Amino acid sequence: QVQLVESGGGLVQPGGSLRLSCAASEIIFSNSVTTWYRQAPGKQRELVALINSEGTTHYADSVKGRFTISRDNAKNTVYLQLSSLKPEDTAVYLCNAIWAWQPYWGQGTQVTVSS
Repeated sequence: QVQLVESGGGLVQPGGSLRLSCAASEIIFSNSVTTWYRQAPGKQRELVALINSEGTTHYADSVKGRFTISRDNAKNTVYLQLSSLKPEDTAVYLCNAIWAWQPYWGQGTQVTVSS
């Protein structure tokens, strides 16, 4: 059973930065589509960014130019660099990987943007 573990969340002031990590228990990211989602209280879960097996990336319009998704296959880790953070970026950020036709989820990491 593949396990995903997110880390790197925390409290940051508006305009600040964080780097989130999604580490996998097995070597899967080079052959998967990995997506960061976020869910704020009372709101639907939304796609933030994804990276496919070829390294092609896609971003939600709301984060384009501020967030960057990347992957380190040697470390079995996908990153999400968050910059120029806004209060509306506050949410639980979750990592999802589709590998061997199965979806895997992490437990999420809280990002709070507040002064």
